Amino acid sequence: MDRFVSNFTNRLDAKGRVSIPAPYRATLVRDGFEGLFLHPALDQPALDCGGTALLAEIDQLLGGLSPYSDERDSLSTALLGVSEALKVDGEGRVILTESLKSYAGITDQATFVGHGVKFQIWEPERFRAHLAASRDSLRAFRRRLGMSAAADSAS
Repeated sequence: MDRFVSNFTNRLDAKGRVSIPAPYRATLVRDGFEGLFLHPALDQPALDCGGTALLAEIDQLLGGLSPYSDERDSLSTALLGVSEALKVDGEGRVILTESLKSYAGITDQATFVGHGVKFQIWEPERFRAHLAASRDSLRAFRRRLGMSAAADSAS
């Protein structure tokens, strides 16, 4: 599989290293990226992570904006200006910098969450709350879709 799927929670060791889940490491290897590219998520207290596919997605997004526009500058700063490329050690671990851990609220555990071409790293309790809110939002969306389908068939 060439996508990041599922979720995993791993502990940070005494040196602050956390193991990237094996399926995610395999996806990064197939992606051809050596290491791990990551940046603070734009709208959540989490870290967006990936490799070449994530960078290509960012390049495509930025390429759709006028080269010297304020929007492109702001997005470039948010996605690339505070990003980091971390080295993965022989055991499949990375050391998250203090600024990244602080942004996501990560202390002793990290939850890895698949998002297709990228994955996110969350503090586990924050992820559980986000997942519950996402499910509530999707239930409401499903009800709206059902109402919309019923209205369309009545027409």
